[in-house]
Amino acid sequence: MSNNRSGLFIGGMLLGTAIGTITGLLIAPRTGRETRKILKKSADALPELAEDLSTSVQLQADRLSEAALRNWDETLDRLREAIAAGLEASSRERKALSSGAASDSQLRSAKYDSDGNLRPEAVGEATPTEN
Repeated sequence: MSNNRSGLFIGGMLLGTAIGTITGLLIAPRTGRETRKILKKSADALPELAEDLSTSVQLQADRLSEAALRNWDETLDRLREAIAAGLEASSRERKALSSGAASDSQLRSAKYDSDGNLRPEAVGEATPTEN
């Protein structure tokens, strides 16, 4: 039964193709010669069309590349500004700590040297204890 159905299907396709072809030829607004002439002109115009398309794509790519480069430059400028601000803040903080550390170092100078190490003579000193 499936062979019969596939045969009917193929027969229907062939019949539909034949009817479509005949109908197309009878209804066509131009003669075959005119149709071939139009197709030839279209085929001759394809290289020019491809060149125009290529130029258009190249221009668009250039615009996108320029925009990306501009964005990259702006990002680099912002990054440079952020690094400069960070260095400046770090310098201010270092100065603030070193000026505050001077009074701290005066308190600790009796027991510690300039590197922050315990002086040997301070090792034997008694430390206050709570009772």
